[in-house]
Amino acid sequence: MSRSEQPSRRTVLAAAVAAAVTSSAAPAAADTAADAVDLAQVPSRPVDNRAWITCADWLSGARNGTRAVAGARPGLVLGTPAGTADYTDPHTGTTAAWEYGTWTSPVHGLTVPSTEAVASWNAHTPAGTWLQVELTGTYSDGTNTPWYVMGRWAVGDQDIRRTSVDDQTDGRSTVWTDTFAIDDATTGLRLTSYRLRLTLYRRPGTQLTPTVWRLGAMGSDIPGRFTVPASTPGLARELIVPRYSQEIHAGQYPEYDNGGEAWCSPTSSQMIIEYWGGRLTPEQLAWVDPAYADPQVCHAARYTYDYQYAGCGNWPFNAAYAATFPDLQGVVTRLGSLTDLETLIAAGIPAITSQSFRKDELTGAGYGTAGHLMTVIGFTADGDVIANDPASPSDVAVRRVYNRREWENIWLRTKRYNASGKVVSGTGGVCYLYFPAHPTARRRKALAAVGVR
Repeated sequence: MSRSEQPSRRTVLAAAVAAAVTSSAAPAAADTAADAVDLAQVPSRPVDNRAWITCADWLSGARNGTRAVAGARPGLVLGTPAGTADYTDPHTGTTAAWEYGTWTSPVHGLTVPSTEAVASWNAHTPAGTWLQVELTGTYSDGTNTPWYVMGRWAVGDQDIRRTSVDDQTDGRSTVWTDTFAIDDATTGLRLTSYRLRLTLYRRPGTQLTPTVWRLGAMGSDIPGRFTVPASTPGLARELIVPRYSQEIHAGQYPEYDNGGEAWCSPTSSQMIIEYWGGRLTPEQLAWVDPAYADPQVCHAARYTYDYQYAGCGNWPFNAAYAATFPDLQGVVTRLGSLTDLETLIAAGIPAITSQSFRKDELTGAGYGTAGHLMTVIGFTADGDVIANDPASPSDVAVRRVYNRREWENIWLRTKRYNASGKVVSGTGGVCYLYFPAHPTARRRKALAAVGVR
């Protein structure tokens, strides 16, 4: 996303949601006891995360042309296809026939009746395959939403162009790029349950198949707020995470959201992917101009790009990109405080956070933004936030220390005043978490403490 205080497309869309609400290099060292955070002190949060990841999970859904596969990383694949359907790619105009199969989750009752929901998934789609994720739900008055497309996705861009779908609404809820949102939360209307439908596609007459390892959604009801309570510092630790600047890519590959100046999300994603050991091969990077530094950042931008949103900041597309690297998972969630982030850092898990602020609201940043992603890698002895901020002039300058109180507020609030004095939206604690497919017991405990399975 752009650092500019001019509103991005996501901010324009999110502002409509907020208006409805407000009018109402190597992984960290082994875990030690000294790193422990008191998980009992982690506050509850108005967020519900549910994911289907085990063989039993996949068997619990309704399958039509798909089958569950066991193993070290259970998943869902195409079996005997349920049929063939045409798809016209809106970004290329190409129409092609595809064999398909579906999987529909059981109904998940939200523990938090929600104003918003964001789906995310982890999958591999070899050339000649792709997938679609949809959501339907029940409102608090007992009526149902339509089936909403939450994303059409492929690892590559040779078969279809990965895309969100605009203009989806029933007059009571709307999908804004990657987020389902109740149109007017002041009415008391909420989403109380949902189902997800996964459709897997392949070229007819082949044995190709996508493999999906994780599918889920995060429902939330974050109250309208300009400020949040201050948390008490509880951890001093810094993880050694690669540092990449988006700014050194300014002007490169402008077909992907006008080049690097808007690449905070994929740049942050690439940092954490490489922290966990993910590497791109020379063959994968061969398309990048060899004169460009850090070609893996260009690659991340291309392979997270949403052709409808016309940007690289689609939250689930970034999580899905991370999970294309061996033995990684990615999920989109919301956290409730810096205590949550301390819990994760203590277990060796960095996080990508989304925030917006004026230049005068974050000391030392030197810019204002309508929406920006950073990588949180630790905390100082005083409790201040250590962040790899991709909006830096060089890789060396990426490591920043930001005032704890300022940073916590700009991340967790849902309302703010922009430079023109207008009330606009904040992200309310949105976070991407990337972590191993088989985390250690300590990491599982930390993830569970922040509501992630």
